[in-house]
Amino acid sequence: MQRESMVREGEAPAASRLGSGDGPRERLGALGAESLSDAELVALLLRTGGGGQDALALAAAVLRESGGLAPLSTLESAELSRMPGIGPAKSAALVAALEIGRRVAARRLRAGDPVRGPADVFRHFHARVRQARHERFFVLLLDGRHRLLREVVISQGTLTASLVHPREVFRPALREAAAAVVLVHNHPSGDPTPSTEDHEITLRLFEAGSLIGVPVLDHVVVAERGWSSLSELGALPRRDTPDSLSVSPKAPPGYGR
Repeated sequence: MQRESMVREGEAPAASRLGSGDGPRERLGALGAESLSDAELVALLLRTGGGGQDALALAAAVLRESGGLAPLSTLESAELSRMPGIGPAKSAALVAALEIGRRVAARRLRAGDPVRGPADVFRHFHARVRQARHERFFVLLLDGRHRLLREVVISQGTLTASLVHPREVFRPALREAAAAVVLVHNHPSGDPTPSTEDHEITLRLFEAGSLIGVPVLDHVVVAERGWSSLSELGALPRRDTPDSLSVSPKAPPGYGR
């Protein structure tokens, strides 16, 4: 029978598969994963070649086109699928593996964990958004003891006051009976310094939260090079009287409770 000598539909020829000679799989087994190059690790995820290249050559081409592992980790599945030799299955495997790496690297908060200050917020988000190419706005919903209830994604893209509307921010907070919220967004530039727009959005949401009884404890900007806390910068107002707002002095670190 000749079935064994035939290549099954959708598979690369046997010569393009991993597992023969001194390939990445054998090197991983003999020397450990840390001994493999970036291209060899990617080749193991791809499993087979494509576009007339074996798996290792295809992996090297993917890394060249994307600019390396770090830029590769920012690409979406649809973008990867457009690369020669990379289809939906290979792109899904790459995206999933890179997301696993981010989750392992991140010290993410779980429901019930206390959120003690902006450093906790930074650790929760940094691995996920440090190399994101677009701004993303999140809200952390907290209970009365400032423990995490859950995280909500509010918007993605260039942030403006029109995109980050109080209704979208506080609807989930009211639905889940949150006692307070922490605002979070990233800066793709890598610089965590709050912009004028960041300050304006923060003040608008702070006032809305004060009116409905769900205080905004902080607005944390997360970036590649660190984080900024608008609370610690003294940018959050305080209420001296029920009808007046004034800018608070620079706050001590932490959210109390």
